[in-house]
Amino acid sequence: MTTVSDETAVRPALKLSRLGEGLRRLTWFRALGEALDRPLTNYYLLLVSSALLLTIGLIMVLSASSVYSLRVFGNSYSVVERQLIWVAIGLPAAWIATRLPLKVVRGFAYPAFGLSLALLGATIFAGHAVNGNQNWLGVGPFQIQPSEIAKLAIVIWGANIFANKERRLASQKHMLLPFLPGMLLAFGLVMAGNDLGTALVFAAIAGGLLWVVGMPLRTFGIFAGLGAVGIGTLAAVSPTRVSRLANFGDPFKDFQGAGWQQAHGLFALSSGGWFGEGIGASQQKWGQLPEAHTDFIFAVLGEELGLIGTLLVIGLFLVIAFAAIRVARHTAQPFVRYLIFGVVVWLVGQMIINVGMVLAVLPVIGIPLPLVSYGGSALVPSLVALGLMIGAARREPEAARALAARRKQRSAGLSVTR
Repeated sequence: MTTVSDETAVRPALKLSRLGEGLRRLTWFRALGEALDRPLTNYYLLLVSSALLLTIGLIMVLSASSVYSLRVFGNSYSVVERQLIWVAIGLPAAWIATRLPLKVVRGFAYPAFGLSLALLGATIFAGHAVNGNQNWLGVGPFQIQPSEIAKLAIVIWGANIFANKERRLASQKHMLLPFLPGMLLAFGLVMAGNDLGTALVFAAIAGGLLWVVGMPLRTFGIFAGLGAVGIGTLAAVSPTRVSRLANFGDPFKDFQGAGWQQAHGLFALSSGGWFGEGIGASQQKWGQLPEAHTDFIFAVLGEELGLIGTLLVIGLFLVIAFAAIRVARHTAQPFVRYLIFGVVVWLVGQMIINVGMVLAVLPVIGIPLPLVSYGGSALVPSLVALGLMIGAARREPEAARALAARRKQRSAGLSVTR
């Protein structure tokens, strides 16, 4: 039996223990705050998170595509070898993007947007269809998706327009012209190719940019409502989309038909458990899961790396968004602010749509997972966009001074060794 004297002796010890725990938590939060306040934190968060996503993507493309590659090309490494070629193109392009002066980037705004519209128009007449969407165009030995290039072009073009009109954005006329007509043209061109998924991403980018420049909520709501009605109408006229809309909440209702892909995606995720079956051990990639290395690579990732792996990938996207928004908040350049916000809406929004498709909380609309899914047309523009954001982080005043001091120290060290 515990006596009163024992209880009085234990209470101070408990209080000291709780006080120590509270101090440890306070110390941890203080250390985290100090780390976030360092000059190069945003730069390294963007750089490391992007590199990790790219590395995970290459590993998962190798694993998810091996069966398909062997069956179609007779070589288990064919698809990942092609992805490595695109990486070899994208990484130097991203490095160049980190070094480009803002004046040069802004100079590309109208030419890039005009070229992307021309490519989208050419795709309607000279492109070819894949899975019902006419969004591929042959350019020499390559097959590209102009709509992926257009995403980056739209972000740069829109950011440039709003930066030029920074002092006139109180007027809705200046807020909408010429941005809205240009976006409607791009939207119409991708819908002419029956690519509703890309049209939704375009709409998300446009909505995000209009929101960040301060469009009134009433006007924003009117456009959002009109857009929802239009997208719903476009979905309703396609029997394939109607069946997907009818079954995405419960793909097992039409397991042998419209629900097949999402049902097997859920099978893959559920069999992965906490830590997964191991890299290369997926069962669904053996033919049951369509587009295992492209649109549904997240399902294979969940099966092989488990819940921990899927949360890691989602967390890396959120870290990119967190660091990028910190840069956007502190920059004095309106163009950088709008550019970063557009890229974040594009990449994170596309991630949310892709994960939602795999989890069957959104219908299947053919959206890849940025940096992870196979496909050079999506990978290279994404890497360039990340390069632009990393470049903005490098140009933050304190970060630029820290990098200059580091270069000076290295030069001094080399001169001493000589």
